[in-house]
Amino acid sequence: MKMTTVLPLQNIHASDNWLKEIIYKSKLADPSQIVARTREDSLCVVCKGGRFLCGKTRCPIMVKVNYFLKSVPLMATQDIDGMSPPSVFIGRIGYPNVYAGPLVPPVHEDTSIYDLPERWFGKSMDEIVGFRSMLVRGKHRVNVTQFNSAGKILDQTRELALADSSVEIELNLTKKPRGSIYLDDDIQPFGPSAPIRDLHVGNARYDDKIEKAYYDTNLKATNAVIDLYSRGVMVTKIQKAFSVGAFGVEKKRRLVPTRWSITAVDDILSKNLMAKVKTNPEINEYRVYESIYMDNVFEILMIPQQWSYESMEAWYPGTVWNPAGTSVAIFSDWEGNSSRTTYAAIGGCYYSARLATCELLAKEQRQATVIVLREARPGYIMPIGVWQVRENIRNAMRQTPYKFKTLAESLQFIGGRFEIPMHRWIMQSELLKRALFQKKITDFFGGNKF
Repeated sequence: MKMTTVLPLQNIHASDNWLKEIIYKSKLADPSQIVARTREDSLCVVCKGGRFLCGKTRCPIMVKVNYFLKSVPLMATQDIDGMSPPSVFIGRIGYPNVYAGPLVPPVHEDTSIYDLPERWFGKSMDEIVGFRSMLVRGKHRVNVTQFNSAGKILDQTRELALADSSVEIELNLTKKPRGSIYLDDDIQPFGPSAPIRDLHVGNARYDDKIEKAYYDTNLKATNAVIDLYSRGVMVTKIQKAFSVGAFGVEKKRRLVPTRWSITAVDDILSKNLMAKVKTNPEINEYRVYESIYMDNVFEILMIPQQWSYESMEAWYPGTVWNPAGTSVAIFSDWEGNSSRTTYAAIGGCYYSARLATCELLAKEQRQATVIVLREARPGYIMPIGVWQVRENIRNAMRQTPYKFKTLAESLQFIGGRFEIPMHRWIMQSELLKRALFQKKITDFFGGNKF
């Protein structure tokens, strides 16, 4: 098991002076507000941000450090006021007793872009990190099943999550917020944080659709999520409300950690769409959809067969989920027409991609076997959330697909877009092997039904 070492800034090992010197240039009065964390075997400590030992095109630590230093003024006071996007965060560490609270930037204007992934596609990595680094996180410990009696702070956090637009916030902390720099590359960027002393939320205008679901204490959470989506509410807004226990039968409502709520909503919505897709006629050609963003290359293959689904991710050495590898690592999971009953091995990306592909098929009233193939290349230097997969696939679905008469032609096309040989994908894929090598009973009867 890999160990994590936590070091206050002034105690960072001498070999990490490069990082200490950069941070001290910020001239913070209280350097104990900064914490550095590293794995004992991390290449980051050896590399020092300049030798690119991980194989990335840019150092993710230095990107984080640069934006961290820009957020230094946020750490100078215990009192933060600004317009929340609106945004809240429910942690998962210590579950069922977790930290919950608002995310507030010291900005007095429309900040909705800071936490609205539906509007992020096409933004640069630096812009996304900048949005996240400006959000100060207030933390309040609460039991996920007892949040309704947790007091004013949780009540106002919930109000914020249900708001339709940016809301004025006064966030009073028990101490100056502290920022963390992780000497690792599998941690999403975020701003400084501290426990909450008091919280004042300005006049929040609720989304009337979400408000109606919130006050309906006999409506099951799954039904609320599906109804709101069908009425045009953004997935991100549904996820926020879901996380603060705004949906469901009254006695069963609870807080849901943000990370879990994102996947739960993607799963609920895609399952609902899948049920409709399975009743539709099959497409009548092989299709390939494509999207390229942040050095992620997505090729989505649709085969004219009944619904089944597979998601595959290839990570180059030095990328987020293959940091110490010497060769490309491919991860995958799949489901047949009867759907899956266990959590996907590749995590939340599986469900976000499934939702985006189902959206198109439901709109067209068709069904297909869908295989999502992703090459994550070295330019994708740090994880920024599963939203990136969902919006990448949505972008692909908006494009005119490449159409082919045979599976061989479609695979040849995909092979020309990827750097990884097609045979590697076929060896990994359950559905490609079935499509290529498993004969159907109709093959023995010339396609005639009997």
